[in-house]
Amino acid sequence: MPERTGRKSTSKRSQSDKKQNFYSRVLDEAEKLDFELAADVNGIDDEIALLRVKIKSVLEKDSENIKLIMQATNTLAGLVKTRYNITGSQRKGLREAIGNVLRDVALPLGINIGASVLSK
Repeated sequence: MPERTGRKSTSKRSQSDKKQNFYSRVLDEAEKLDFELAADVNGIDDEIALLRVKIKSVLEKDSENIKLIMQATNTLAGLVKTRYNITGSQRKGLREAIGNVLRDVALPLGINIGASVLSK
């Protein structure tokens, strides 16, 4: 049985190495490089921006997929809430704003998302 020194390594690099070793079994080489880059990212601003781009893409390409659109916009609301640590009343305003954006963007594109979706 290996001898333990009783000391734990708490360096950031050591923790990153442990994570990489844990996930490296299931990642291909390109994913390993992406993982290393992602490990250096702080915050969720990039994810918020990416989700906005993806929502726009879904609206353009699969506008009838209301379930996916609503899931993505609810996820966006959650990310923004987390990012700005907003209160419940502010979240309601955000949800209304997202509904307005859907109505203002989706309807001009000819997307019928229904009154029930917009009224929630």
